[in-house]
Parts: sequence; C-alpha cells; structure tokens
Amino acid sequence: MPLHMLKLCVGAESISDLDEWVEEQMALMRRLGRPEEQTHTTRMVPKRVDEIVGEGSLYWVIKGQISARQRLTEIRPFTDADGIGRCHLVLEPVIVPVEPRPCRPFQGWRYLADKDKPRDIDGRSGDLGAMPEELRRELAALGLL
Repeated sequence: MPLHMLKLCVGAESISDLDEWVEEQMALMRRLGRPEEQTHTTRMVPKRVDEIVGEGSLYWVIKGQISARQRLTEIRPFTDADGIGRCHLVLEPVIVPVEPRPCRPFQGWRYLADKDKPRDIDGRSGDLGAMPEELRRELAALGLL
C-alpha cells in the first residue's frame, strides 16, 4: 500500500496559484533547455522513501485545507553549498484536485496513509468536480463536504 506526504503550500491562495507556479517552472525548464521536471526542495529526507516513490503523492495544504495532490516520482537527497543535507521531491507536473479537508498548520511535512487520503475530484465526482474551488473550500470549512 502506498504512502503519501502532506505539505503546506506556502504562498498559494488556490489550486490555480499552484498550477500557475508549476507551469512557470516548466516554461523555465524549456527556456533553459533542461528536462521538464518539477522539483520541490525540502530540508529533511523522508525515511520511508521506498513506500512513497512511484505510487505515492504529495498532498498540498492550501489555506488550511488539503486541496490537491501531485504524484511523487522520485526523491533525490543532496548536500547544498553550505553542507546541509536536503532533498528534491520530484513531482509529476499534473495538479489533481482532491475533496477539501481541513488541516491544521504544521512544519515540514507529514506522512499520510493511503487509507486516510482524500478522494480525487474527477469526472466521477459529479457536481463536486464542476463546483468552483472557493465554494468547495467554504462548504468544507462548514463541514458540509
């Protein structure tokens, strides 16, 4: 069973903000002639890499709610110029909205068991998929989703 990670999406106000950031990063990679991959740098290296990579996703907390996910394809540990160990989380550059769920602030990242993950919002989600993100966010905050 895959394991997932949960991380705050600092600075994003919405899923569309995150999507725009990913698009900007992909455009920059194209301009620089580099492989188009999205990475997110984090200070600590997850200890459960084998359970995450391949089938796991990084779930983003936006404005106090788990809102979207990206599949984690690789985790690359490295040492920065100051000699501090860090890692690149390599993400599939596709943002998948999920059913919003409240989440308290935390530092770093947390593991999320597969059984505890929110469901994707897709074509099978009925009216929820067609609903604007802000309305989903408000209904989830009221406990109605």
